[in-house]
Amino acid sequence: MDKVLDFLRINEFNKVYINEPLSKHTSFNVGGEAKVLVMPEGVQQFKQLLSYLNEHNVSYKILGKGSNTLASDRRFDGVVIKTDGLKYYQVDKEKIIVGAGYPLIPLSYEMAELELTGLEFVGGIPGTVGGAVYMNAGAYNMEMKDIVTQVLILDEQGQLRWMKNEELKFRYRDSIFSKHPEWTIIEAELTLDKGNKEEIRELLLDRKKRRLESQPLRFPCAGSTFRNFGSIHAWELVDKAGLRGYRIGGAEISKKHANFIINIGCATAENIKDLIDQAISKVKKQTGYELRPEVEFFNWD
Repeated sequence: MDKVLDFLRINEFNKVYINEPLSKHTSFNVGGEAKVLVMPEGVQQFKQLLSYLNEHNVSYKILGKGSNTLASDRRFDGVVIKTDGLKYYQVDKEKIIVGAGYPLIPLSYEMAELELTGLEFVGGIPGTVGGAVYMNAGAYNMEMKDIVTQVLILDEQGQLRWMKNEELKFRYRDSIFSKHPEWTIIEAELTLDKGNKEEIRELLLDRKKRRLESQPLRFPCAGSTFRNFGSIHAWELVDKAGLRGYRIGGAEISKKHANFIINIGCATAENIKDLIDQAISKVKKQTGYELRPEVEFFNWD
């Protein structure tokens, strides 16, 4: 790892952190240390860093806001790469090119100011554009597949190339990227529509009010824990299994919304993982449905 640090120093990577707790970079507020965490500044530094790590077989993990990631309590002896340096957008009429590191909530409000509609459904999703594309994030009967025109990726050969919507194999909470971890999402082109600024803002604020009333957002969490089964909501299955309010250590299935697992203040990643596994087992036994997590597991066996 000393050679990696030498590479970062020589090539003037300014945002480098050693033995960095991932609990500071995930919305669950859990996770062990990363040997190295780096925030490349711009596309060229991303390309340079990934080329070096791939050439030298160094393990790495791309991380946005960590809002859908459960990092284990173990130490990660590789490099965590944050996408903060890919926070930019350009607007051309109803087309927007936006960097993978741009946070979704601010983006939805900024597009409202430009009188562009179509991003309201992500106005409550605390992730980034890259993460949203990766998992085809959605809400209110819309998904990223409905607005993504194409995506710029950095492939395993270190080449930047665009992939069209139809190549991305979008489906419910999934895309082609889950099968190709060697590809890195750099930016996305979105197609929006002209709208009324006041109407868009009113919709965003109304949905924010409803979220605050129905979801346990004052606790660290990763949003919805499990995927729905069509019209059958995961929270209903968790409820039928009698798990609302069930706790393991500092992790709890929220009393307010049964598809949210929350950190009530002292949870470990192991607590949360055990609670997810218990919920899957008990729901399967009680209802016959096998829950599938939306949460991505990182640095587990």
